[in-house]
Order: sequence, then structure tokens, then C-alpha cells
Amino acid sequence: MKRQISFAEAESQGKTRVTRRQRFLTEMESVVPWSRLIAAVEPHYPKGKRGRPPIGLERMLRIDFLQQWYGLSDEALEDALYS
Repeated sequence: MKRQISFAEAESQGKTRVTRRQRFLTEMESVVPWSRLIAAVEPHYPKGKRGRPPIGLERMLRIDFLQQWYGLSDEALEDALYS
């Protein structure tokens, strides 16, 4: 038997809360010209022919921007990414 939804449930049903992370990533996406930046850096980025494969260029750039914007140390950035 299906139950009737309450007014609060009906009101909140199509709304999703925008988190600070989502707001930041949306702003980051609109501010930084990623395709142009990647094209400029790609010829100089290591290809990983020996040893451990490098992190993808776009991911590395996004991580670096995140570190600069929030003033994070390497350790703090690692904690923010992996926790």
C-alpha cells in the first residue's frame, strides 16, 4: 500500500541542495579556460615512458589550482583529496 506524501516531501522533491563543493567546481569551470590551458601545457607534460605513470594533465592542473586557491600545503591537499 502506497502512503500519501506530506507537503514537506512534495515541496522538497525536485529541489537539490547545492553544496559548497558544487558551487566551487561550477565557478572553477566557468573561470578557467581548461582546453586552452591544457593545449599550452601538454607538450611539456611528462609522458610517463618509464616508472610510475603520471596523473592525467587536466586532473593535475585542477589539483594545482585547488591548492593555490585555498592555500593548502601538499599534506593538506592530500588529506582534502583522499579523505
